[in-house]
Amino acid sequence: MDVHSGFVSVTAEQLRAAHERDLAIEESEGVHFERAWLDPESGKVFCLSSGPSKEAVLRVHEKAGHPTTEICELPVEVE
Repeated sequence: MDVHSGFVSVTAEQLRAAHERDLAIEESEGVHFERAWLDPESGKVFCLSSGPSKEAVLRVHEKAGHPTTEICELPVEVE
């Protein structure tokens, strides 16, 4: 799960475009972006993804034009 700041007043359409940029290049790093959430008032975006490493996720975001340094690796999952 990673967090982006600075997305104040971003619309759902703009979030979708950013998410689609991730999807277009995710395979190059072996990453899959599952979902993104936005709070346009605080400017926070949360992205759920899976991949080989947090560095791979960070590289995709960097290449897609919306880098972040705030990422949490979550190695334990229950359903």
